[in-house]
Amino acid sequence: MADLFASAPPTATEGIRVGIGGWTFAPWRSNFYPAGLVQRRELEYASRQLTAIEINGTYYGVQKPATYANWRDLTPDGFVFSAKAPKRIMQSRSLASMQTQVEDFVGGIAELGAKLGPLVWQFEAGRRVDAEELDGFLTLLPPAMDGRPLRHALEVRDPAAVDAEFIELARRHQVATVFTDSTDYPSFADLTADFVYARLMRSQPIDTGYPSKELDLWAERARAWSRGEDIAELPHVGERAPALPRRDVFVYFISSAKERNPAAAMELIRRL
Repeated sequence: MADLFASAPPTATEGIRVGIGGWTFAPWRSNFYPAGLVQRRELEYASRQLTAIEINGTYYGVQKPATYANWRDLTPDGFVFSAKAPKRIMQSRSLASMQTQVEDFVGGIAELGAKLGPLVWQFEAGRRVDAEELDGFLTLLPPAMDGRPLRHALEVRDPAAVDAEFIELARRHQVATVFTDSTDYPSFADLTADFVYARLMRSQPIDTGYPSKELDLWAERARAWSRGEDIAELPHVGERAPALPRRDVFVYFISSAKERNPAAAMELIRRL
């Protein structure tokens, strides 16, 4: 198996990183991972085919700092992890009381060091958060840890909470809003930070996950975002974002035909 890890991993093109959610999924062992690859080496392999992975397991349980350090050391230079914040924080009835839990989560996952990308704070459908409560919560999110800047992305799945005031609140805190490209959750492409976070949720059970023309289109959109552009053709809620010379971009293929997400990610990387 040594030759599987000998080739150079892909690099982020124009600040654009592309990946999937997690790396442990049984169907990937027949269409993504090489036959015979032991499970403990799946992260090592996946991180050499992609430029980022979103850790979903942190939503259900926080790992020990030593585990994050191990993941850091298994992955190549330039690779980045995003991570979903724990649901015990996001489902709390008193967000203002969560400062200690927020600090504990961030302090532990900071062991990823330079490989720590955006942290995703996701409020599930049915979790109502008014503007005042959300404003107070966003003030708890640390802008840096151990001297390294932190990035935060906010995904609110209550359609009633997504309005122009919400966009301005996220922009004031320099927190990105997640673009979902979903028919099930609010989907809007307002730019509220110096980076873009997209979770694409429409993969199909075809070899490349997405049709070729759609992958071409997403490559064009990712490049436009990286140039600092606000893409007018995508749905928006509030005022257009002020121009920036560039933005980092994180694109993840999530859910839907999950078995084909690695193929879609690799195809998008190839196009970029």
